Amino acid sequence: MSAPAATTVSQVDVHDPRVDPPPEGWAAFRARCLPPVWDYELLRREAWLAKNPPVLAVVRRGSLVVGALSVMLCRSWRATDFGPLGRGRLRPRWAEVYLPLLSGYPACVFDEEFAERRAAIREFERALRAYVGPGLLGVIYRAMDAGLVPALEGRGRVTREIDPVAVLVNRYSTVDEWAASLAPEVRRYLHAGVATEAAFGRTDLDPHELAALLNAHRARQDERAWADGQRSRVAGLHMDTRSPVAAAYLDALVRRPDVLTRTYRDGAGRLLGFNTMLDQERGCAVHHWAALPSADGGRKGLYVDCYARCVAHMIAEGRPELTAGRAMLPEKAALGFGTRSLFSVAVPRPVLGR
Repeated sequence: MSAPAATTVSQVDVHDPRVDPPPEGWAAFRARCLPPVWDYELLRREAWLAKNPPVLAVVRRGSLVVGALSVMLCRSWRATDFGPLGRGRLRPRWAEVYLPLLSGYPACVFDEEFAERRAAIREFERALRAYVGPGLLGVIYRAMDAGLVPALEGRGRVTREIDPVAVLVNRYSTVDEWAASLAPEVRRYLHAGVATEAAFGRTDLDPHELAALLNAHRARQDERAWADGQRSRVAGLHMDTRSPVAAAYLDALVRRPDVLTRTYRDGAGRLLGFNTMLDQERGCAVHHWAALPSADGGRKGLYVDCYARCVAHMIAEGRPELTAGRAMLPEKAALGFGTRSLFSVAVPRPVLGR
């Protein structure tokens, strides 16, 4: 249920998840409006284990939380320390409103019926400018839905469309109906013949094993983006502000009751691949996916079987859609996914709050 429509924004507060307690009313807003990665404990772990720690900006009308922004405070790409303390008010830095661990979703979210979004964005920018200090160079809003763009645009702001997010709308009655729509060369990878286990709230996994596989997989994606000449457009950004995914973060993530984790192993028990899927009534998301390459003993096309099982869950539970991030869009198109447009908006310091 959405909050009642509002006419004014009372305040925007910025919280550091590493040292600040959860904002009052945060748990209810997250459950109503946000995917699991906004859980305050996950934000806390992400902040301590990131080179560019996120802070949480909370928009309130009175005591009611009506919006939120997850904001990475970014430093030099040469920085090597994680979870740096101290804001360094004179040190040049910029901010990114971005979810690096769920890049197909915007890091700016409001209650559906909250109307004063433009005013809230300007108030957020003023609050962030005061929080960071004179060293703040500007704000980049990454991967925003089209519906947010009017609230973000304005004089002196630069907007551009970026790679979209892959979306499969649930128009199927059975997974066989979906499979029948695939090309024969894709269907042959269904039912991979590899031992697989899946469950919500898993406690039987080694998070260090998961993290090693996932970070190696992400590194290969970055190399592929560079080789394809698209480094400025996809996950392997020229100015990549992401951090490696930490084992402690994954340990908390896979234990959640709304996260389905699937693992694939060979006969010797070696981890060949794994997936986390976020499951909510408003939709599912293929979250993390990682697998060994064929050259290292992996199974070619294993992701097709994984996606088929995610689609089966979407259909069985009656979820309206399944999203799957912004990378490997041609491969996802072959699985029936369409796309949803996303935009980035850059706001230099002189126009922050205006």
